[in-house]
Amino acid sequence: MDFSSVNAVMNRIQDIEYKVGIRRPSGGATSFRQNLANEMRARVQKPEAGGSAQASQPVQPTSAADAAKAPQAGAVSDAREMPMPPDSAYFDTIREAAGKYGVDPKLVSAVAEVESGFEQGAVSATGAVGVMQLMPETADSLGVNPYDATQNINGGAKYLRQMLDTFDGDLRKAVAAYNAGPEAVREYGGVPPYSETQQYVTSVLDLYR
Repeated sequence: MDFSSVNAVMNRIQDIEYKVGIRRPSGGATSFRQNLANEMRARVQKPEAGGSAQASQPVQPTSAADAAKAPQAGAVSDAREMPMPPDSAYFDTIREAAGKYGVDPKLVSAVAEVESGFEQGAVSATGAVGVMQLMPETADSLGVNPYDATQNINGGAKYLRQMLDTFDGDLRKAVAAYNAGPEAVREYGGVPPYSETQQYVTSVLDLYR
């Protein structure tokens, strides 16, 4: 802090007092300036109550029990969220589509898991698209856009309903037809002897049951 203006005033006061015969105790202006400087220095250095100097100090636990309870920096809570099931993002859509077409939602979910792992962005080597892996021509016949997840799932549920109706509710044949097409199921009178389709039917039914 600059005391030059204070010094000038005090010197002027001292001159006047000297001229009129007033004497101060020794120290006079010098003592005043020193006292003022000391007071200002103390105010600058002294932290205000509740200020940053206090807030910056970590609070120490008062006992071993408190220390055990105190969270450590970077610690992760033991209460971890359980991972959601893979179909959780489409749970409501699957349930609504299944209800609309009278298909067990567990069956729609099982087909979706085996077909794509519930990935709308999945595209097979043969061009099947989305959660229910609809071929573009099949999607066209069902009146859905396979690139829209909701329409894709609705199309898959509708197609499952058609296959169940085509094969009189025979679940194995309907699931096989979803994979290999109804013509192949008719030709072989059941699940075609394709290793892919046979594994597919087993996987879907295992999940469904």
